[in-house]
Amino acid sequence: MTSLSNGQPIDLVIFDCDGVLIRTEQHCWAADSAAFTAVGIPMTEEEVALRWTGIAFKDMYRTLELEHGITLPADFHDGIAQTVRAACVAAGPDLAVPGVHAAVAAIAQRKCVASSSGPDWLERYISQIGLWSAFAPNVFSAVEVAHGKPAPDLFLHAARRMEVDPARCLVIEDSVPGVTGAAAAGMRVLGFTQTAWDPATHGARLRAVGATTTFDDMRDLPGLIREATIS
Repeated sequence: MTSLSNGQPIDLVIFDCDGVLIRTEQHCWAADSAAFTAVGIPMTEEEVALRWTGIAFKDMYRTLELEHGITLPADFHDGIAQTVRAACVAAGPDLAVPGVHAAVAAIAQRKCVASSSGPDWLERYISQIGLWSAFAPNVFSAVEVAHGKPAPDLFLHAARRMEVDPARCLVIEDSVPGVTGAAAAGMRVLGFTQTAWDPATHGARLRAVGATTTFDDMRDLPGLIREATIS
């Protein structure tokens, strides 16, 4: 295991949401795959997972419209959102990543969330798993910046709002775009692999774009942070 130390203490731990706090990704992959295939862009759940996990939906739609020379229906996102919301609500408290409550509670540093998801989504589902009070009001969405992940903008925005030097931030991310953006922001990154399409191979992808260490069990997170703090 490689040390996360860069000579700076950790003053802020920045969590992604989907795939790190909550297990929503599989519902999104299924809904996106079905919806895109229905409008003439055949796409498997695996293709959605590997290319689009961590990307804001507006950026995904814009890119696919340009690539395929089409305009998606005005209600396209509404249909996907309705399907995903129903699945997430049905999951109840089990929507939480296993072990995340104890991990968050054990972290002594200040904490915030920086996510590609919208503000309403973040409040709804972080509240559903009982962690809203652990982060609010420090929950930041990609709608607050010009460029979402993989750009560094959202992470730098979170650091500014929290008044913390990026070099003193540690990011917990599960996606290639998220790790890419956090590394570009000059932050240390831990890559979480449990919720990936293929956890066994996902760690290598995250390390390739800037994750110093990867892990697959949220119970390990407090220890990894302590190691980074004292290294």
